[in-house]
Amino acid sequence: MFLLSENMDGMKVLKNELLTFLISMLPISELRGAIPFAISCGISPGVAYLISVAGNILPVFPLLLLLKELSSLISRYSWGERVLKRLLKMGEKKKGLVERYSLPGLVLLVAIPLPITGAWTGVLVSFLLSLKIRYAFLAISIGVCLAGAIVLLVSLGVISGIKFF
Repeated sequence: MFLLSENMDGMKVLKNELLTFLISMLPISELRGAIPFAISCGISPGVAYLISVAGNILPVFPLLLLLKELSSLISRYSWGERVLKRLLKMGEKKKGLVERYSLPGLVLLVAIPLPITGAWTGVLVSFLLSLKIRYAFLAISIGVCLAGAIVLLVSLGVISGIKFF
């Protein structure tokens, strides 16, 4: 019985870590939702940061590689065409920062932990500007690491979110 309860506790921790990883992969929440979730589940801040950053970066490279083909495939359907137009419109609004400051602008776009910024938006803007994949991936990854640090510090109360933004 004692071993069973230890395993169940271990499974609960693993479940929360997996959920944290999956939440950080989602386009809306990304690590902005994953880090506070993880901390609220009792995961240590350092582990929460690492899991969230890894989960947020994981879809970036495949998206950078496949977005052109995926957009061609999706645009064949009327619903896909509408979704694609909405996404591209959103990306158009955000690409000014990257056009103005190049790759440091892409890092900033991803690093600012506000709605409609982050890795997914960074991928979309990289696609719109036809940035080289290796540079876009590096800039987005740096931005994700910085965003994770900011969200972690805000979540821990080290930085007051209202004063920061």
